[in-house]
Amino acid sequence: MEKGLKGMLLIAITVGLAASLHAADRKIAKSELPAAVRKAADQQSQGATVTGYSSEKENGKLEYEVQMTLNGHSKDVTIAPDGAVLEVEEQVAMGDLSADVQAGLKTKAGTGKIAKIESLTKGGKIVAYEAKVMKDGKRSEIQVGPDGKALDHEE
Repeated sequence: MEKGLKGMLLIAITVGLAASLHAADRKIAKSELPAAVRKAADQQSQGATVTGYSSEKENGKLEYEVQMTLNGHSKDVTIAPDGAVLEVEEQVAMGDLSADVQAGLKTKAGTGKIAKIESLTKGGKIVAYEAKVMKDGKRSEIQVGPDGKALDHEE
């Protein structure tokens, strides 16, 4: 009986943790954005179609994200509560990348198929390119630096 109770308790804790992690990323209305975030979101989304807003805790800090479509591709902007732009993830086409970045992504993807590529910008500077890769029916992500070389750490 004691084993059964411990198992049930473990399941309850696991479900509770999963629910709390999932609840961390929640869709919100533009009207729920703090004024500084709304101003930054408006600036970043000029000429784009906004598809949604969300808030989440990342490493214990509140962040806001604006999802949009710009010229037919996706763009996500992460903004701090004070309005500072933390990160921009913007979809790019393979043909728009330098030969070094293309080669780096293809090398890391190996026999996998590259499905979507995004530039990652922090502090106004591209710090990495990230690609979604399909291999043997499984999805993964790879990253290379702006020079196409492997990164010391994931961005």
